[in-house]
Amino acid sequence: MASSNRSNRVEVPEAKAAMDRFKTEVASELGVTLKEGYNGDLTSKEAGSIGGEMVRRMIKKQEEQMK
Repeated sequence: MASSNRSNRVEVPEAKAAMDRFKTEVASELGVTLKEGYNGDLTSKEAGSIGGEMVRRMIKKQEEQMK
């Protein structure tokens, strides 16, 4: 797959650091240890729980802003 077609790219390059901090915060709260750089040794369950919780929080924040 060409890197320009990847679905996990950050649309706003300036937001990458903030998203990394957010991911680390969520992982910590869920008890999943992340390392700097590559984390391919995470189980699907661990990675999915982090991503799922991030999405839930982003949706909740957006819904609150729309009230």
